[in-house]
Amino acid sequence: MLRRWLINALGLLILPYIVTGIEVRGIWAALLAALVLGLVNALIRPFLLLVFLPLNLLTLGLFTLVINAVLLWLVAALVPGFGVAGFLAALAGALVLTLVSGLASWLITR
Repeated sequence: MLRRWLINALGLLILPYIVTGIEVRGIWAALLAALVLGLVNALIRPFLLLVFLPLNLLTLGLFTLVINAVLLWLVAALVPGFGVAGFLAALAGALVLTLVSGLASWLITR
């Protein structure tokens, strides 16, 4: 769990260099944002996936990216030092964060 938290924090630190409209003001903001994002993903995301299951099935799972973007936007509203300029930045950030975190996890467990 600690490893995943650090991987997500690293992904959040990389995010502003790839996606315009996302701001991370230092390592502590990234660590706190990764912690809050993990909690939000554990507590709120399953409920949203269940509520939007028909839409998610209709879009063959692509609506999950929209849910991830909304949750990333929520975390930006809660964590000082972490900001997302708008929904499109959150959508691009969610996609990049998923790819970076997945790649880093794969490389570490390899």
